[in-house]
Amino acid sequence: MPARTAVLALALAASGSSGAATLRPLDAWSLSLGVFDTHTDTTLRARAQSGDYSAGGRVNLERDLGLDRRQPVTQARLDLLVGEHSGFGLEYFGFERGNRMRLAREIQYDGRTYAAAAELSSRFDYDFSSATWRWWLGEGEMVWGLGLGVAHYRVRTLFEGEASVDGVMVDGRVASDDRAFAPLLTLGWRHAVNDRLRLYAEISGVARNGGRLSGHIVDTSLGLEWFPFERLGLALEYGGTQIRLDRRRDGEAGRLDARLDLKLRGPSLLLRLR
Repeated sequence: MPARTAVLALALAASGSSGAATLRPLDAWSLSLGVFDTHTDTTLRARAQSGDYSAGGRVNLERDLGLDRRQPVTQARLDLLVGEHSGFGLEYFGFERGNRMRLAREIQYDGRTYAAAAELSSRFDYDFSSATWRWWLGEGEMVWGLGLGVAHYRVRTLFEGEASVDGVMVDGRVASDDRAFAPLLTLGWRHAVNDRLRLYAEISGVARNGGRLSGHIVDTSLGLEWFPFERLGLALEYGGTQIRLDRRRDGEAGRLDARLDLKLRGPSLLLRLR
């Protein structure tokens, strides 16, 4: 009887140790695919100068050009754990928006005045991707992370319509396609509540000074992961992204300074594979 008791005690102890070992906030690898259901606010400011002539203005893409404020954003992320306390991550998100409308008032952009009752087509595309190396500090069910990497972002705009210059209606077209690389810094936190439920938070920042396209990008997220199956789960998070980019273009026609202010916020639902 004592022998059986000893064997049972050892089995329970082993079972308890195995259960504790499952409380890991990190996986050897994970792939996330999902949609960020955002509420967007996008403003473009521009000032053009050619000789003694200068003109400037601002356009809010949602209010002035009728682009949808609720814009789903595609997200994808791959994380690989290398050893116990470091890992590598790849991330991408982006969206495309466009609209054609009849303007109800005059709007100035890029040195042109688009008159009321004019037809205007607009398009705005944004892509962001990053590669990051992360170090994780802590033991057990909670870890803190620090990451350094590089980000690539691309902004494309297109405006086509009728412009009014001194009362004369002419066709106008303004397009841009700019991209840049910049250093990336991330801070993260992960906590395993049990073997199926986790909490996490992350903040990242991108900054670039100088060059044709400079500025900063700040991204924050807070969420939870739930794994009803061993290898398949869901993540629900709420996040926000603030983007401010400046573009300077010098040419034979003169100089153009433009600024993009873009704010994204809303919930995300992602499918997690591990």
